[in-house]
Amino acid sequence: MSSARRGAARGQAWFCTTGLPSDIVFEVQDMGFHLHKFPLMSKSRKIHRMLMEQEEEPALRRRRRRSEGGNAGEEGASQTEIEEAEEAEEEEEQTTKEGQTYCIALPDFPGGPGTFETVAKFCYGVRVELTAWNVAPLRCAAEYLEMTEEHAEDNLAARAESYLEQTVLRHPGEATKALKSCEELLPHAEELGIVDRCVEAIAARSSAASRSWFDDLAVLGLHMYKRVMAAMAARADVRTEARESCLVSYAKGTIPGLSRSMRRRLASAPVSSEVEQRELLEAVVASLPADKCSGRVVTAKFLFALLRTAHILRASDAARAALERKAATQLEHATLEDVLIPSYSGTTETLYDVDCVERVVRHFLAEEELGEAEASTSAAITKEAAAKTASRPSAVAMVHVGKLVDNYLAEIASDANLKPAKFCELTMALPDHARIYDDGVYRAVDIYLRAHPRLTAEERDRVCGVVDCRKLTVEACTHAAQNERLPLRAVLQVLFFEQLQLRRAITGTLLASSGAPQARHHRHQQHRPSAAVQDSQVLRLDMDSMRNRVQELERECSSMRRAIKKIDGRGSAAASPRSADSGDAVAAADGSSRPTSWRSRYRCKFSTQVCDSHARNVVASRASRMGMSP
Repeated sequence: MSSARRGAARGQAWFCTTGLPSDIVFEVQDMGFHLHKFPLMSKSRKIHRMLMEQEEEPALRRRRRRSEGGNAGEEGASQTEIEEAEEAEEEEEQTTKEGQTYCIALPDFPGGPGTFETVAKFCYGVRVELTAWNVAPLRCAAEYLEMTEEHAEDNLAARAESYLEQTVLRHPGEATKALKSCEELLPHAEELGIVDRCVEAIAARSSAASRSWFDDLAVLGLHMYKRVMAAMAARADVRTEARESCLVSYAKGTIPGLSRSMRRRLASAPVSSEVEQRELLEAVVASLPADKCSGRVVTAKFLFALLRTAHILRASDAARAALERKAATQLEHATLEDVLIPSYSGTTETLYDVDCVERVVRHFLAEEELGEAEASTSAAITKEAAAKTASRPSAVAMVHVGKLVDNYLAEIASDANLKPAKFCELTMALPDHARIYDDGVYRAVDIYLRAHPRLTAEERDRVCGVVDCRKLTVEACTHAAQNERLPLRAVLQVLFFEQLQLRRAITGTLLASSGAPQARHHRHQQHRPSAAVQDSQVLRLDMDSMRNRVQELERECSSMRRAIKKIDGRGSAAASPRSADSGDAVAAADGSSRPTSWRSRYRCKFSTQVCDSHARNVVASRASRMGMSP
């Protein structure tokens, strides 16, 4: 059997070129199929019945006419004349019957012209290859045409059903393809139970199968995807990781621009409009596990990418709030790139959405406080349990979040539209134990002061007040002491706490020098007498070096105090016009009124250094400043 396509007035025509003229035409949508009735009648009970009805229609018309003539009586013609007319009509029908062409319209045929062409080839004895994509349409078409075993052996319905059960439903990837084909076969596929069987096959085998088929989920429409996820959630034997993998694969494949690092989309995934993408995203958010995600599949990068896309697509407030709470559970694993969410609102002047990040941070803190409250209300905590609580993973997560927030602050500090109140609010959102050292906060403050030179004195003091000088390393203290952008009060605080650090270091050294030789004397009195002497000399040198540093700082502080007193003493003279003129001249000579002249006026003698924007090794810097070398 061969076939040919030809253009027609209303569409296209499909001809079976077997050498015999066609005697039946099937109209399926805009396609006309010119076929032969006997091959199709032998396989389809419905076609057989429809053709028999068309052949019997002339006889029915004759009987109807005869009945009407009998009721009317013998007024028009005699009975003999009527019978002669009927015999002549039958002879004419018999003569033209051989060349008659039947026409059957199938407007609601499942699968359309493509499926009907495959069915026609099957009826002519052509070998048909079944696949996951065509088995559902062929099964529905076989049911529609009544191609059952009762009508003919080894018919299409039985063959399609066998392939569906033995091949397609045993692998979730093949079942996904069949489920996709069912979207165009409703309600026929629903009535045959194909949709339910495909959904259950995907859910039942999702945990045991490999993950290579997860990308196939992207071809499903939103309705079918929801049914699959609902079926997986209803089964107790489906692992959470499998559900998360299905969710992530579907989101990546159906939502364009999900992330800057997730640009790949499946070629077979449909291109959706903005409204459809919003519906897809909200459906993905609704499918997220209620508990904390494992982090292996639904990662922090994926959650923040969803959150960024939700802002772009203007998703509902409920969806964005749910994403913010879910992203907070993975905040300790996020990177700086993840939390840099651009501001897509016209009411926000800043480049990045600082309010969104602040809400995520507060959700994270609320979860931590809830965990601590549950731990405190549990049974009595022993010493070992208390030690474990102090080193619990949440404490480590808090430190990670502290570093992330400090890096985020340093990134947004250069935004000219970032208000001091918002900068300080985000900085102070974290508790004290979230930062071991405040070097990251100081770095962000330094960048903010450099990018906002027109701050008032009050705003400058408020911004600098977020830095805890007691938690600055020696290196940060040294840089702050010569930082011309810091107010005088902040510099004095830095010098004071640096002096305290040095005093504590000296005290610790003294204790070590007094206790260590005694212990070594008892242990190594006969073996290493010279080593103890060497250690004592090294410690004594370290003490002398630190003592000199403390004295130097005390001299600097005394010099500053004297200079401040002199300034206060000249308060009355500063009100005179001469003093005002001279002050204006000095300001003009300096070029600005920034606090750049107080350092030379107060005779501070710190070497110029450059602030390093990267984190330093605290231990190494502390050792280098103390001069601990043998």
